[in-house]
Order: sequence, then C-alpha cells, then structure tokens
Amino acid sequence: MQFTLAEEHQLIQQTARRIAQDVIAPRAAAVDATAQYPEDYFRAFRDAGLLGITLPREVGGADAGTLALSLAVEEVAKYDCSAGLMLLLSSLSTHTIKFFGTEDQRRDFIGPIARGEKKGAFCLTEPDAGSDVAALRTRAVRDGDDYVISGQKCYISAGPIADQLVVFAKTEGENPRSLSAFVVDADMPGFEVTSVDRKMGVRGVPTGVLSFDEVRVPRSRLVGEAEGLGMRGPLTTLNSLRPVVGARGVGLAEGALTYALDYARERRAFGGPLTELQAIQMKLADMAIEIEAARLLVYQGSWMVDQPDFGPSKAHYLSIAKAYATEMANRVASEAIQILGAQGYMMDHPLERHYRDARQLMIVEGTSEIQRVIISRALIDRNLVYP
Repeated sequence: MQFTLAEEHQLIQQTARRIAQDVIAPRAAAVDATAQYPEDYFRAFRDAGLLGITLPREVGGADAGTLALSLAVEEVAKYDCSAGLMLLLSSLSTHTIKFFGTEDQRRDFIGPIARGEKKGAFCLTEPDAGSDVAALRTRAVRDGDDYVISGQKCYISAGPIADQLVVFAKTEGENPRSLSAFVVDADMPGFEVTSVDRKMGVRGVPTGVLSFDEVRVPRSRLVGEAEGLGMRGPLTTLNSLRPVVGARGVGLAEGALTYALDYARERRAFGGPLTELQAIQMKLADMAIEIEAARLLVYQGSWMVDQPDFGPSKAHYLSIAKAYATEMANRVASEAIQILGAQGYMMDHPLERHYRDARQLMIVEGTSEIQRVIISRALIDRNLVYP
C-alpha cells in the first residue's frame, strides 16, 4: 500500500495551493458577502489547467484522475468552499458524457468545459424528486429527429450561469429505466432560469430553478447511442464524485482548524495563550484526529474511482468517505468557532462562513441519510463484510 503522492499529484496540489493563497484567500469574504460568481477564480483555474483534471486528454483535459481532483479541491476549500465546488462542477457536468457518451459527444461537449470555454451544470433534482431519482417528472418526447424536453429542475449548482447543461429526463412515461441524459445549451429556445436561490452558504456559486418549456434538441444530444441509461446514468456520475464532495469538507475543516489554532496561539486568558489550556488542547487534538481520518477515507475513495473496476460494488466505500468527511467538517467548523468564543460568531472572522458553508455538504450529491442507506444495504447484502 503506497501513501506517497505521485509527482503529477504533487504538482497539481502545489498549483491549487498557490491559487488558493494568491487568488482565493484575499477574495473569499467579498465573494460570500456579494454572492457574485467569482470569474477571477474561474480564470485562474482555467489558466492553470485545473478545470479538466478528470477529463480526457484528447479533448483538452489533464486525465489526472479523481485523486488529483480531490487534492486540488482540498487546497482551495481551505479558504472558500465555493471554489472547491467550482472545480468539482467541471467534472460533475461532464462525467455522464465521459462514461456513457459517444466519441463525438466527448469531443463536442466535454472539450469546451475542460478548456474553460464554457461552464457546465448537472441537472437532476426536481421540486418533487431529489434523492428519489426514480420519481423524476421531466419528459423528453421523440419528434422526428429531435427530442422535446419539458420539465423543471431546482437547486442546480451553477445552473443560473451555465452555458451547457446535462439534463436527465424520462422518454417513456413513468418508467425509470427510460431515464436518459441530454445536452442542452442555455441559449436554446424554451430554456429559462426561473429564479436564483437565496442561500445560507456557498454563496459564490449560484443555484436556481431551471425551466424547460418544450426545449427542442437534436438526437445527437441524447447522451450515448440509445435511450435508457436508467438509474446508472446519474448514479455512476454521482458515485464518481462523492469522495470529491468529501474533499471539500476536508479542506474546509483544515482551514477552520488552522485559523482557530493561530488565534489560540495569540489570544491570552488566565495568564497565558489559549493553547496552554487543556480544554483547548483537547479540542485541537480531536479536530486533527477527525481531519486525518476523513482525509484517508477521501483519498481511498478517490483512488477507488480511478481503478479500472470502478463500479456499483464500490459505492458503499464512496458513501462512507462522503458521509464521514462532510459531517466531520460540520463538527470541526463548530469547534473552531467555540475556540474563538464570541469572536468566532462575528463576520470579522471566516469561521462563521465556514460553518454556513459546511452545512451544505451533508445535503448535496446525496444526503447523509442516503449514504447510510447505501452503506447499510451493502452490509445486509454482504457486499461489505468483516470476516
């Protein structure tokens, strides 16, 4: 078992760390306060080649794998969890095409995202269907050589600013096996951003309600050779990036701990710095223990996705990484605020932002409860055993 990062991984980690310190750290508070999409972050990622980390080299990506993406996300999320989401979205908005699309589709629809020419979004959740993917109501009706898409999607990360969207819709009534994916451009007639959400955290990347009113797309935009990806379409995509959501949590927690520790070194109470108080020492130690455990789970999950046999049989490990790392981020952010006391509750410090941002992580790409359903099923079905 090898725990040393490859040279390529180290270079990506160092590049992301430089951008995090030079570009993201000085701007994170302002991005949160204004809730404006940070185009400067996007340009920095594009210019450094970080938008296509998991995407095929032949279309402009780096093909460096999921572990490399998790490393980059961890670095930038130390200062702004929105930045980690931006990197993740380049993969989330294209992995369905990467896994199931044709060669022409990978060239035409992944390439522009990988090269930073377009921004993408992954459109799955609906007002009455989130975790229950089979209940999706968006429909795609065949009409000659076209499909006509009608429905509504909600809480779509980057949906309001996306140029290109991967949209999941059923082609045969209520049949979940008919679930298919389509590539829709934001300038197509019938597409509309109905509203932009007012969010508690991760305010740098907008989410919103997207409406599809008889949006006509050519058959060439049906992902794959035929209809009916079924549940494997969205679930394979989500599984492939669940450890990366965990990496957002690991980075956020590392940033929160570092800030709280620096504060505790300087803040004096009872005749000395806070770091001399055993109660504070125990908090710091517990935070570090949790971060290191989560980081190993995230790296292991990311490595599993990069293996040739990546598939449903590994899903429970990815769920473990996602659930533990995101819940850990919430605990660490809370304890970091506790170390600062009243100061931590104030907007003068980044910890209240970390605390708000962390809460999103336990919901997106499968709630903590859904992850536990997956894990418990693996145990009951003897896919996860401890002989």
